[in-house]
Amino acid sequence: MGFSVVSLIVSTLRMSIPLLIAGMGAVYASRSGMMAMGVESMMLFGAFGGVFTSYFTGNVLLGFLTGMVCGAAVGLLFGLLTVRFRLNQVIAGVGLNLFMGAITTVLMEVVWKSSGNSPQVASLTQAVRVPLLADIPVVGTIFSSLSINFYIALVLLVITQYVVFHTPFGLRLRMVGENPTAANTLGIPVRGYKYTAMLICGGCAGLAGAYLSLDQLNMFVQEMTAGRGFIVLVMMALGKYTPVGTVLAALLFGFADALQINLQQAFDVPSQLVQMMPYIVTILVLTFGIKHVKGPAGTGKLPEE
Repeated sequence: MGFSVVSLIVSTLRMSIPLLIAGMGAVYASRSGMMAMGVESMMLFGAFGGVFTSYFTGNVLLGFLTGMVCGAAVGLLFGLLTVRFRLNQVIAGVGLNLFMGAITTVLMEVVWKSSGNSPQVASLTQAVRVPLLADIPVVGTIFSSLSINFYIALVLLVITQYVVFHTPFGLRLRMVGENPTAANTLGIPVRGYKYTAMLICGGCAGLAGAYLSLDQLNMFVQEMTAGRGFIVLVMMALGKYTPVGTVLAALLFGFADALQINLQQAFDVPSQLVQMMPYIVTILVLTFGIKHVKGPAGTGKLPEE
């Protein structure tokens, strides 16, 4: 495919999907006062779990469900380490990221006798054709090229926006993130809300990981998340910890990723140079974009005992 505006838009939306899905989960975590440093590990284990189930059952839907469960399990583990055992959240997140990178490599060797990638499995490759929308010139071409996960991401955006800012659960969640001691004094189960937020975060990250392995590809590749979990944290800060802001930031990073793919396809540009683009954008955002952005005041804090 040569370089064109339509192909660039389609690639941008496709590259944004895992960031959108994982970002919605990370919003819950951040609003509860959790740093969610382990999003990378949740995505990676979700990607592996999805391929593992798809390989042995041939059912891609079960693969996505398994990916969500695997991500939620890692999210809960992060919650236990940081809430129950009061481990520093940065240390716990980095440790889980390293551990999941190693354990998935070991499991690949055990299951498939390969440390690089799994065999090809049943995957979700069918794009969704939306009635009426598909008949609109250009717009129909763009949206008819996207999988159902794009629309799942949009639904998650609406749900997250409503739950976090327009429900009693969301109000208590934000209070837990701002002042856990005051929330505890009012009788709000602070630890319960943090565990719930991490389960949601892990489930969304696991689904995002399963998208990478069962939608973008049809296999699991070692370290296939390629730092997307860290990009989620940066884009969430750029979006000021709001669902809509996070989506806009995800589209920015998706555009950077899509641009490097389209440049490689259309021009004779060294791949090593253009592959740096998403990470260059990340560095620029860290340097100039979030200097004055502050997260919830209670981030990393637990109620006094």
